[in-house]
Amino acid sequence: MYLFDNENNSLVKVEKKSFKSLGLDERNHLQEWIAKEPSSLGEELLIIQKEFDGFSETRERLDLLALDKFGNLVIIENKLDDTGRDVTWQAIKYASYCSSLTKQDIVEIYQRFLGTASSAEEMLSEFFDGKDISDIEINIGNSQRIFFVAANFRKEVTSSVMWLLNFNIRIKCFKVTPYKYKDKILLDFDQIIPVKDADDYMIKMATKKQDEAQSVEASRIRNTERRIFWAEFIEYNRHHEGLFANSSGTPDGWLGKSIKGFSGVNINACINNSSTRVEVYINTGDRAKNKQIYDDLFSYKEEIEKKYGAPLQWQRLDEKVTCRICVDRHDLSYLKAEDRNEIFMFFVDTSKQFMRIFSPYAKGKR
Repeated sequence: MYLFDNENNSLVKVEKKSFKSLGLDERNHLQEWIAKEPSSLGEELLIIQKEFDGFSETRERLDLLALDKFGNLVIIENKLDDTGRDVTWQAIKYASYCSSLTKQDIVEIYQRFLGTASSAEEMLSEFFDGKDISDIEINIGNSQRIFFVAANFRKEVTSSVMWLLNFNIRIKCFKVTPYKYKDKILLDFDQIIPVKDADDYMIKMATKKQDEAQSVEASRIRNTERRIFWAEFIEYNRHHEGLFANSSGTPDGWLGKSIKGFSGVNINACINNSSTRVEVYINTGDRAKNKQIYDDLFSYKEEIEKKYGAPLQWQRLDEKVTCRICVDRHDLSYLKAEDRNEIFMFFVDTSKQFMRIFSPYAKGKR
Protein backbone atom coordinates (compact mmCIF):
# COMPACT_ATOMS: atom_id res chain seq x y z
CA MET A 1 0.00 0.00 0.00
CA TYR A 2 1.18 3.52 -0.79
CA LEU A 3 0.22 7.01 0.33
CA PHE A 4 0.38 9.92 -2.04
CA ASP A 5 2.68 12.70 -0.84
CA ASN A 6 1.15 15.76 -2.45
CA GLU A 7 3.93 18.12 -1.36
CA ASN A 8 6.65 16.07 -3.03
CA ASN A 9 4.44 14.56 -5.76
CA SER A 10 5.54 11.05 -4.80
CA LEU A 11 4.35 7.80 -3.26
CA VAL A 12 5.25 6.75 0.27
CA LYS A 13 5.22 3.03 0.98
CA VAL A 14 3.13 2.04 3.98
CA GLU A 15 4.50 -0.84 5.98
CA LYS A 16 2.41 -3.99 6.13
CA LYS A 17 2.03 -5.41 9.63
CA SER A 18 0.43 -8.30 11.50
CA PHE A 19 -2.15 -7.76 14.19
CA LYS A 20 0.11 -9.52 16.67
CA SER A 21 3.07 -7.24 15.96
CA LEU A 22 0.83 -4.24 16.58
CA GLY A 23 -0.36 -5.63 19.90
CA LEU A 24 -3.96 -5.90 18.65
CA ASP A 25 -6.39 -8.65 19.56
CA GLU A 26 -9.58 -10.03 18.11
CA ARG A 27 -12.05 -9.17 20.85
CA ASN A 28 -11.00 -5.66 21.84
CA HIS A 29 -9.93 -4.37 18.47
CA LEU A 30 -11.01 -6.03 15.20
CA GLN A 31 -14.39 -7.09 16.59
CA GLU A 32 -15.06 -3.64 18.01
CA TRP A 33 -14.03 -1.88 14.82
CA ILE A 34 -16.40 -3.97 12.70
CA ALA A 35 -19.21 -3.60 15.24
CA LYS A 36 -18.88 0.19 15.07
CA GLU A 37 -18.41 0.29 11.28
CA PRO A 38 -20.03 -2.83 9.73
CA SER A 39 -20.05 -1.15 6.30
CA SER A 40 -16.32 -2.03 6.23
CA LEU A 41 -17.60 -5.42 5.00
CA GLY A 42 -18.94 -3.90 1.82
CA GLU A 43 -22.65 -3.49 2.56
CA GLU A 44 -25.10 -1.98 4.99
CA LEU A 45 -25.42 -4.20 8.05
CA LEU A 46 -27.05 -3.77 11.45
CA ILE A 47 -25.10 -5.33 14.31
CA ILE A 48 -27.65 -6.81 16.74
CA GLN A 49 -25.34 -8.61 19.19
CA LYS A 50 -21.71 -9.19 20.10
CA GLU A 51 -20.39 -12.50 21.41
CA PHE A 52 -23.82 -14.04 21.14
CA ASP A 53 -24.19 -17.23 23.17
CA GLY A 54 -27.96 -17.67 23.27
CA PHE A 55 -27.88 -21.26 22.04
CA SER A 56 -29.64 -23.85 24.16
CA GLU A 57 -27.51 -26.61 25.69
CA THR A 58 -24.21 -25.24 24.40
CA ARG A 59 -21.76 -22.62 25.61
CA GLU A 60 -20.54 -21.80 22.13
CA ARG A 61 -20.37 -18.12 21.23
CA LEU A 62 -20.22 -16.37 17.87
CA ASP A 63 -18.34 -13.08 17.42
CA LEU A 64 -20.90 -10.79 15.81
CA LEU A 65 -24.51 -11.25 14.78
CA ALA A 66 -25.99 -8.87 12.22
CA LEU A 67 -28.91 -8.33 9.86
CA ASP A 68 -28.63 -7.33 6.21
CA LYS A 69 -31.11 -5.12 4.37
CA PHE A 70 -33.09 -8.18 3.24
CA GLY A 71 -33.70 -9.43 6.78
CA ASN A 72 -31.14 -12.24 6.60
CA LEU A 73 -29.08 -13.03 9.68
CA VAL A 74 -25.33 -12.62 9.13
CA ILE A 75 -22.89 -14.58 11.29
CA ILE A 76 -19.53 -12.76 11.39
CA GLU A 77 -16.45 -14.63 12.58
CA ASN A 78 -13.18 -12.74 13.13
CA LYS A 79 -9.86 -14.60 13.30
CA LEU A 80 -7.14 -11.94 13.19
CA ASP A 81 -3.87 -13.24 11.67
CA ASP A 82 -4.99 -16.81 10.90
CA THR A 83 -8.35 -18.51 10.38
CA GLY A 84 -7.34 -21.82 11.92
CA ARG A 85 -8.61 -25.09 10.49
CA ASP A 86 -12.08 -25.35 12.02
CA VAL A 87 -13.63 -21.93 11.42
CA THR A 88 -15.88 -23.17 8.58
CA TRP A 89 -17.41 -25.97 10.63
CA GLN A 90 -17.73 -23.61 13.59
CA ALA A 91 -19.63 -21.00 11.59
CA ILE A 92 -21.92 -23.59 9.98
CA LYS A 93 -22.88 -24.75 13.47
CA TYR A 94 -23.67 -21.17 14.45
CA ALA A 95 -25.75 -20.65 11.32
CA SER A 96 -27.71 -23.83 12.05
CA TYR A 97 -28.35 -22.67 15.61
CA CYS A 98 -29.50 -19.25 14.36
CA SER A 99 -31.82 -20.74 11.74
CA SER A 100 -34.44 -21.46 14.42
CA LEU A 101 -34.54 -17.90 15.78
CA THR A 102 -37.93 -16.22 15.35
CA LYS A 103 -38.51 -12.54 14.69
CA GLN A 104 -39.44 -12.06 18.36
CA ASP A 105 -36.24 -13.86 19.43
CA ILE A 106 -34.20 -11.49 17.27
CA VAL A 107 -35.98 -8.39 18.58
CA GLU A 108 -35.21 -9.52 22.16
CA ILE A 109 -31.57 -10.31 21.29
CA TYR A 110 -31.17 -6.84 19.77
CA GLN A 111 -32.89 -5.20 22.74
CA ARG A 112 -30.39 -6.83 25.12
CA PHE A 113 -27.60 -5.47 22.95
CA LEU A 114 -29.05 -1.96 23.02
CA GLY A 115 -29.90 -2.00 26.71
CA THR A 116 -32.46 0.56 27.82
CA ALA A 117 -31.08 3.43 25.77
CA SER A 118 -33.10 2.66 22.61
CA SER A 119 -36.03 0.58 21.38
CA ALA A 120 -35.06 -2.43 19.29
CA GLU A 121 -38.31 -2.28 17.32
CA GLU A 122 -37.77 1.40 16.49
CA MET A 123 -34.14 0.81 15.46
CA LEU A 124 -35.18 -2.13 13.27
CA SER A 125 -37.92 -0.04 11.69
CA GLU A 126 -35.39 2.68 10.92
CA PHE A 127 -32.90 0.19 9.43
CA PHE A 128 -35.61 -1.29 7.21
CA ASP A 129 -36.56 2.10 5.77
CA GLY A 130 -39.44 2.93 8.12
CA LYS A 131 -41.35 -0.35 7.80
CA ASP A 132 -43.55 -1.33 10.70
CA ILE A 133 -42.05 -4.19 12.68
CA SER A 134 -45.05 -6.38 11.74
CA ASP A 135 -44.22 -5.94 8.05
CA ILE A 136 -40.52 -6.79 8.32
CA GLU A 137 -39.55 -10.32 7.32
CA ILE A 138 -36.57 -11.54 9.34
CA ASN A 139 -34.62 -14.81 9.20
CA ILE A 140 -36.93 -16.56 6.75
CA GLY A 141 -36.10 -20.21 6.04
CA ASN A 142 -32.43 -21.11 5.57
CA SER A 143 -31.40 -17.62 4.52
CA GLN A 144 -28.54 -17.22 7.02
CA ARG A 145 -25.24 -15.84 5.72
CA ILE A 146 -21.67 -16.30 6.98
CA PHE A 147 -18.82 -13.77 6.86
CA PHE A 148 -15.22 -14.68 7.71
CA VAL A 149 -12.71 -11.94 8.47
CA ALA A 150 -9.00 -12.73 8.84
CA ALA A 151 -5.56 -11.61 7.72
CA ASN A 152 -4.77 -15.03 6.27
CA PHE A 153 -6.99 -17.88 5.11
CA ARG A 154 -5.80 -21.45 5.23
CA LYS A 155 -6.29 -23.60 2.16
CA GLU A 156 -8.64 -25.97 3.99
CA VAL A 157 -10.89 -23.00 4.76
CA THR A 158 -10.98 -21.49 1.26
CA SER A 159 -11.44 -24.94 -0.30
CA SER A 160 -14.41 -25.80 1.92
CA VAL A 161 -15.97 -22.35 1.37
CA MET A 162 -15.72 -22.68 -2.41
CA TRP A 163 -17.35 -26.12 -2.19
CA LEU A 164 -20.18 -24.86 0.04
CA LEU A 165 -20.94 -22.05 -2.41
CA ASN A 166 -22.01 -24.74 -4.90
CA PHE A 167 -24.89 -25.57 -2.54
CA ASN A 168 -26.16 -22.00 -2.35
CA ILE A 169 -24.75 -21.51 1.16
CA ARG A 170 -23.90 -17.83 1.17
CA ILE A 171 -20.43 -17.26 2.57
CA LYS A 172 -18.01 -14.38 2.12
CA CYS A 173 -14.34 -14.21 3.05
CA PHE A 174 -12.68 -10.87 3.77
CA LYS A 175 -8.93 -10.60 3.97
CA VAL A 176 -8.12 -7.76 6.35
CA THR A 177 -4.58 -6.40 6.28
CA PRO A 178 -3.22 -3.89 8.84
CA TYR A 179 -0.70 -1.22 7.81
CA LYS A 180 1.17 1.29 9.94
CA TYR A 181 2.05 4.80 8.88
CA LYS A 182 3.75 6.87 11.56
CA ASP A 183 1.38 6.68 14.53
CA LYS A 184 -1.66 5.62 12.50
CA ILE A 185 -2.99 2.16 11.70
CA LEU A 186 -4.70 1.58 8.38
CA LEU A 187 -6.89 -1.40 7.55
CA ASP A 188 -7.56 -2.81 4.10
CA PHE A 189 -10.68 -5.03 3.78
CA ASP A 190 -10.55 -7.13 0.62
CA GLN A 191 -13.37 -9.51 -0.28
CA ILE A 192 -11.60 -12.54 -1.72
CA ILE A 193 -14.47 -15.06 -1.88
CA PRO A 194 -16.60 -14.69 -3.89
CA VAL A 195 -14.50 -12.36 -6.00
CA LYS A 196 -15.89 -8.86 -5.55
CA ASP A 197 -18.51 -7.89 -8.16
CA ALA A 198 -19.03 -11.58 -8.94
CA ASP A 199 -21.47 -12.26 -6.07
CA ASP A 200 -24.59 -12.32 -8.26
CA TYR A 201 -22.89 -14.60 -10.76
CA MET A 202 -21.75 -17.00 -8.02
CA ILE A 203 -25.26 -17.08 -6.53
CA LYS A 204 -26.82 -17.74 -9.93
CA MET A 205 -24.30 -20.49 -10.68
CA ALA A 206 -24.84 -22.07 -7.26
CA THR A 207 -28.60 -21.96 -7.77
CA LYS A 208 -28.21 -23.46 -11.24
CA LYS A 209 -26.04 -26.30 -9.92
CA GLN A 210 -28.50 -26.94 -7.10
CA ASP A 211 -31.43 -26.99 -9.54
CA GLU A 212 -29.51 -29.37 -11.81
CA ALA A 213 -28.69 -31.68 -8.90
CA GLN A 214 -32.35 -31.69 -7.82
CA SER A 215 -33.41 -32.37 -11.41
CA VAL A 216 -31.01 -35.33 -11.66
CA GLU A 217 -32.27 -36.71 -8.35
CA ALA A 218 -35.91 -36.23 -9.41
CA SER A 219 -35.17 -38.04 -12.67
CA ARG A 220 -33.52 -40.92 -10.79
CA ILE A 221 -36.53 -41.27 -8.49
CA ARG A 222 -38.95 -41.05 -11.43
CA ASN A 223 -37.04 -43.76 -13.33
CA THR A 224 -37.09 -46.03 -10.28
CA GLU A 225 -40.85 -45.52 -9.84
CA ARG A 226 -41.46 -46.35 -13.50
CA ARG A 227 -39.32 -49.50 -13.37
CA ILE A 228 -41.30 -50.71 -10.35
CA PHE A 229 -44.61 -49.89 -12.06
CA TRP A 230 -43.75 -51.68 -15.30
CA ALA A 231 -42.39 -54.73 -13.46
CA GLU A 232 -45.72 -55.05 -11.62
CA PHE A 233 -47.65 -54.48 -14.85
CA ILE A 234 -45.70 -57.14 -16.77
CA GLU A 235 -46.36 -59.61 -13.96
CA TYR A 236 -50.08 -58.73 -14.14
CA ASN A 237 -50.01 -59.46 -17.91
CA ARG A 238 -48.61 -62.93 -17.28
CA HIS A 239 -51.67 -63.79 -15.19
CA HIS A 240 -54.24 -62.12 -17.49
CA GLU A 241 -53.08 -63.08 -20.99
CA GLY A 242 -51.94 -59.54 -21.71
CA LEU A 243 -49.94 -58.37 -24.71
CA PHE A 244 -46.98 -57.37 -22.55
CA ALA A 245 -46.36 -60.65 -20.71
CA ASN A 246 -42.96 -61.09 -22.39
CA SER A 247 -41.87 -57.46 -22.25
CA SER A 248 -38.87 -56.19 -20.32
CA GLY A 249 -38.94 -53.49 -17.67
CA THR A 250 -38.00 -49.93 -18.62
CA PRO A 251 -37.51 -46.51 -16.98
CA ASP A 252 -39.40 -44.93 -19.89
CA GLY A 253 -42.95 -43.63 -19.74
CA TRP A 254 -44.23 -46.20 -22.22
CA LEU A 255 -44.21 -49.90 -23.03
CA GLY A 256 -44.85 -50.98 -26.63
CA LYS A 257 -46.03 -53.98 -28.64
CA SER A 258 -45.77 -54.02 -32.44
CA ILE A 259 -48.74 -54.94 -34.63
CA LYS A 260 -47.74 -57.91 -36.78
CA GLY A 261 -47.60 -56.99 -40.46
CA PHE A 262 -47.94 -53.28 -39.67
CA SER A 263 -44.34 -52.01 -39.78
CA GLY A 264 -43.72 -48.92 -37.66
CA VAL A 265 -47.11 -49.13 -35.90
CA ASN A 266 -47.18 -50.07 -32.22
CA ILE A 267 -49.71 -50.38 -29.45
CA ASN A 268 -48.29 -48.52 -26.45
CA ALA A 269 -49.27 -48.34 -22.81
CA CYS A 270 -48.22 -44.87 -21.60
CA ILE A 271 -47.91 -43.18 -18.21
CA ASN A 272 -47.07 -39.66 -17.12
CA ASN A 273 -47.85 -37.41 -14.18
CA SER A 274 -51.18 -36.24 -15.58
CA SER A 275 -52.68 -39.15 -17.52
CA THR A 276 -52.75 -42.83 -18.40
CA ARG A 277 -53.03 -43.70 -22.10
CA VAL A 278 -53.29 -46.60 -24.54
CA GLU A 279 -52.41 -45.63 -28.10
CA VAL A 280 -51.83 -46.81 -31.61
CA TYR A 281 -48.54 -45.06 -32.28
CA ILE A 282 -47.45 -44.53 -35.89
CA ASN A 283 -43.74 -43.96 -36.41
CA THR A 284 -42.13 -45.56 -39.46
CA GLY A 285 -39.38 -42.94 -39.46
CA ASP A 286 -40.87 -41.33 -42.55
CA ARG A 287 -43.18 -38.37 -41.94
CA ALA A 288 -45.09 -38.68 -45.21
CA LYS A 289 -45.60 -42.41 -44.74
CA ASN A 290 -46.82 -41.88 -41.17
CA LYS A 291 -49.41 -39.35 -42.32
CA GLN A 292 -50.56 -41.69 -45.12
CA ILE A 293 -51.07 -44.59 -42.71
CA TYR A 294 -52.98 -42.30 -40.35
CA ASP A 295 -55.16 -40.95 -43.15
CA ASP A 296 -55.94 -44.47 -44.36
CA LEU A 297 -57.02 -45.46 -40.86
CA PHE A 298 -58.96 -42.24 -40.38
CA SER A 299 -61.01 -43.05 -43.46
CA TYR A 300 -62.39 -45.99 -41.42
CA LYS A 301 -62.90 -43.88 -38.28
CA GLU A 302 -66.61 -44.61 -37.92
CA GLU A 303 -66.10 -48.32 -38.47
CA ILE A 304 -63.18 -48.53 -36.03
CA GLU A 305 -64.99 -46.62 -33.27
CA LYS A 306 -68.05 -48.81 -33.73
CA LYS A 307 -65.85 -51.88 -33.16
CA TYR A 308 -64.29 -50.28 -30.09
CA GLY A 309 -67.67 -49.15 -28.76
CA ALA A 310 -66.68 -45.53 -27.95
CA PRO A 311 -65.06 -42.46 -29.56
CA LEU A 312 -61.25 -42.41 -29.85
CA GLN A 313 -58.85 -39.49 -29.90
CA TRP A 314 -57.48 -39.07 -33.44
CA GLN A 315 -54.25 -37.06 -33.38
CA ARG A 316 -52.63 -36.50 -36.77
CA LEU A 317 -50.04 -34.21 -35.10
CA ASP A 318 -49.31 -32.23 -38.25
CA GLU A 319 -46.46 -30.37 -36.55
CA LYS A 320 -44.70 -33.65 -35.70
CA VAL A 321 -43.36 -36.66 -37.56
CA THR A 322 -45.53 -39.18 -35.71
CA CYS A 323 -49.29 -39.74 -35.33
CA ARG A 324 -51.45 -41.44 -32.72
CA ILE A 325 -54.93 -42.80 -32.08
CA CYS A 326 -55.63 -43.19 -28.39
CA VAL A 327 -57.78 -43.48 -25.30
CA ASP A 328 -56.70 -41.24 -22.42
CA ARG A 329 -57.63 -41.61 -18.74
CA HIS A 330 -56.93 -38.45 -16.75
CA ASP A 331 -58.59 -39.86 -13.64
CA LEU A 332 -55.84 -42.43 -13.07
CA SER A 333 -52.24 -41.91 -11.94
CA TYR A 334 -49.47 -44.48 -11.80
CA LEU A 335 -48.09 -42.58 -8.80
CA LYS A 336 -51.13 -43.59 -6.72
CA ALA A 337 -50.91 -47.12 -5.37
CA GLU A 338 -54.70 -47.33 -5.12
CA ASP A 339 -55.00 -46.77 -8.93
CA ARG A 340 -52.59 -49.53 -9.94
CA ASN A 341 -55.04 -52.40 -10.43
CA GLU A 342 -57.49 -50.26 -12.42
CA ILE A 343 -54.65 -49.01 -14.63
CA PHE A 344 -53.46 -52.57 -15.22
CA MET A 345 -56.99 -53.68 -16.21
CA PHE A 346 -57.41 -50.63 -18.47
CA PHE A 347 -54.07 -51.29 -20.18
CA VAL A 348 -54.64 -55.03 -20.67
CA ASP A 349 -58.25 -54.79 -21.87
CA THR A 350 -57.74 -51.76 -24.14
CA SER A 351 -54.46 -52.97 -25.68
CA LYS A 352 -56.05 -56.34 -26.50
CA GLN A 353 -59.03 -54.56 -28.08
CA PHE A 354 -56.71 -52.31 -30.11
CA MET A 355 -54.71 -55.31 -31.32
CA ARG A 356 -57.88 -57.10 -32.40
CA ILE A 357 -59.36 -54.00 -34.08
CA PHE A 358 -56.32 -52.55 -35.86
CA SER A 359 -54.48 -55.73 -36.94
CA PRO A 360 -56.82 -56.43 -39.91
CA TYR A 361 -56.12 -52.98 -41.36
CA ALA A 362 -52.44 -53.87 -41.61
CA LYS A 363 -53.33 -56.78 -43.85
CA GLY A 364 -55.92 -54.93 -45.86
CA LYS A 365 -58.68 -56.90 -44.20
CA ARG A 366 -61.63 -55.60 -42.21
